[in-house]
Amino acid sequence: MTRFTGKALPLTESGFRAALDLAGLSDPVADAPRLWAVIEVETRGFGFDARRRPRLLFERHVFRRETGGAYDAEAPDLSHPTPGGYGAETAQYGRLARALALCVRDGRGEEPALRSASWGLGQVMGFNAAWLGFGSAAAMVEAMRDAEDAQLRAAAAFIGARGLARALRAGDWGAVARAYNGNGPAASGYAERLRQAHARLVARGMPDLALRTVQAALLYCGFDPRGVDGLPGPNTRRAIRAWRLSVGAGEGETLDETLRDALMRQAELAG
Repeated sequence: MTRFTGKALPLTESGFRAALDLAGLSDPVADAPRLWAVIEVETRGFGFDARRRPRLLFERHVFRRETGGAYDAEAPDLSHPTPGGYGAETAQYGRLARALALCVRDGRGEEPALRSASWGLGQVMGFNAAWLGFGSAAAMVEAMRDAEDAQLRAAAAFIGARGLARALRAGDWGAVARAYNGNGPAASGYAERLRQAHARLVARGMPDLALRTVQAALLYCGFDPRGVDGLPGPNTRRAIRAWRLSVGAGEGETLDETLRDALMRQAELAG
């Protein structure tokens, strides 16, 4: 679905700092791993797929609610009273396309389908768009197509609006989990994943956003680093080596400034 493809610019330092402020997390040292723990659990740390589309998860129980159960019989995998049935991550845009087609066919417009997915770096539900300052779910998605900075702003606005800064600072991962997943059985597992992610970030330090941008560029150019996480590792080095060979830059697993600039231009991420 090319309509959801945008510039897909990776997160910037200024964008992350602005998100901390918007979320009400005022300590850039202590609060950074708290916010990033949410990001890491929600999307494994990157808000776009290889086709430069915002990461999404289509929620069948939300679609049922948004459409009054109109498609329970026709498309039970898309409209169902219970959460789940997601299928593969790569299947989410296909599921969204089917939901969009059903809604447009029946004169409902696209909003019910767009409101039924969680979007981007913080996996913000489309139905939250209006109270997070967007005119519609479509407007929120439009903003999220071009930059992770916009994606994280929406997630930070959700954290701020729900008053979750205090819970994050207190390490009350259960409260954060309930805000994201309700009071069901999934909340306890989600809370533990948040706790573990925060502990890892405190121990190892925050992701390197410059390296993360290189990893994103490699992904967009077809050289998957097996994670856009801002952490150096063998998969990133292999991806760099493969890219260098593809452009005739010789053997090597590092990038000097000239090669990095060339990669950014090829990935259309050059400033």
